[in-house]
Amino acid sequence: MTTTAAHPVHTLLHDKVVMSERFQVEPLCGAGPPRDNDACRVGAMRRIAATQLRLCGLDALIDEAMLVVSELLTNALVHSGTSEVFLDMAIRKGFLVITVIDGMPGAAKLKRAKEDAESGRGLELVAAVAEENGGTWGTRDAGAETWCRIELPAAEGQS
Repeated sequence: MTTTAAHPVHTLLHDKVVMSERFQVEPLCGAGPPRDNDACRVGAMRRIAATQLRLCGLDALIDEAMLVVSELLTNALVHSGTSEVFLDMAIRKGFLVITVIDGMPGAAKLKRAKEDAESGRGLELVAAVAEENGGTWGTRDAGAETWCRIELPAAEGQS
């Protein structure tokens, strides 16, 4: 695992904001994929998240975090009807906590997608990533906020 001299993993066990971004989106009316501009914003947020994690020396979590960011943001765009999305990534008590707030009540629910379904697996993926990385996921504020916790990797030389 690579760490930077400024932020070795063992110093990141304390609370630290990794990134905090708010952006406007066009509300969707009904089911369907996000609009092209909003889908591009999801990609931009993924790249910003990866860069911020790299700057914190958390390269080992980039793939997992990018997947969670994509799925939570896309879920907010597709299912909430919101016009503004807030993405927060922070280190809290030994975990990377990724939070997406769409401000629209309606709890995200884990559903099993049909085998031939082309979508509907986002929260399944988030749950799997969280579980595989010693974390969990959930919703708060009547579903207006969805979050995922991923355990930070042990510092080199620690077990």
